[in-house]
Amino acid sequence: MAPVEPVGADVTGVADPERAGEERLPDGRPLGWAEWGPEDGVPVLFCPGAGTSRRLGFGAGEVGELGVRLISLDRPGLGASGPLPGRTFADFAEDVRAFAAGRGLGRPAMVGNSQGAPFALACAERGVVAALAVVSGADEVAEPRFDGVLPEELRRLVRTAVADPAAAERIFASFTPRAMWDMVMAGSPECDLAVYRQPAFAAAYRRALEEGFARGAGGYARDTALAMGRWRAHGLDPSRVAVPVDLWYGEEDTGHSPDRGAGLADRVPGAVRHVVPGIGGAVLWTHAGEILRTLLERLRRALRTGGGPAGLTP
Repeated sequence: MAPVEPVGADVTGVADPERAGEERLPDGRPLGWAEWGPEDGVPVLFCPGAGTSRRLGFGAGEVGELGVRLISLDRPGLGASGPLPGRTFADFAEDVRAFAAGRGLGRPAMVGNSQGAPFALACAERGVVAALAVVSGADEVAEPRFDGVLPEELRRLVRTAVADPAAAERIFASFTPRAMWDMVMAGSPECDLAVYRQPAFAAAYRRALEEGFARGAGGYARDTALAMGRWRAHGLDPSRVAVPVDLWYGEEDTGHSPDRGAGLADRVPGAVRHVVPGIGGAVLWTHAGEILRTLLERLRRALRTGGGPAGLTP
């Protein structure tokens, strides 16, 4: 693994989108997107973390070099994407299928970060994407094996999300961009704060939160109720994923998954788990190049077996 850059170095790889817009879905809802990298590059979709919009990308210094067209998507009710009350993980996968078809992307690759991970896994389960990188992925904390290790406050929220998702949504609907920022800053180890406090990252992250909550907190609230509940009840079964999946966790990260994805790797057939030393939940921004290169190699293998996207050579 490549070492983390010294504190003070700009390792975030964040930059304003090079292109942005909206795609109309079959039911008329807009789906917001933003892009970095060459327009004729290999398409890699990005499913961002909790409450953030399409604006917060990653790997801005690597996508051009690797020939990647990174396309970040707003989930329903976040940013520029229209709401879809009562939506499930499966509904998001079908939105992405329609988006990819409308943009001529074939079966692209995908990166799912933090709370975007289960939504990205749903896309993988339904064959919408050809390969997936889950980075600092929010785990299924409602699994019984986590009950004894979760903090009491989180355990209560999880139980509410399982028993009464609508009540959980009402709780999460009180969140604001400032509350999200404060929660992340308070819960991150120093190695992550060295990244998050860099001016370029902090500014981009705050803008993405403001844009993510522009329609209110409903999109975030639904995302969180789904992620904290039982995934299978909302249209996601990781054991049915049949595309290559890499799981990336920082060694200092216990917030996204108490076992740093070990159990999740067992549930996703053939998943490869990477634990990166010296970093926590910020691994997407400190190791973007390595994550993307690994993902492209998975795509090349998929292409050799007939499952890859257009634009990628073996």
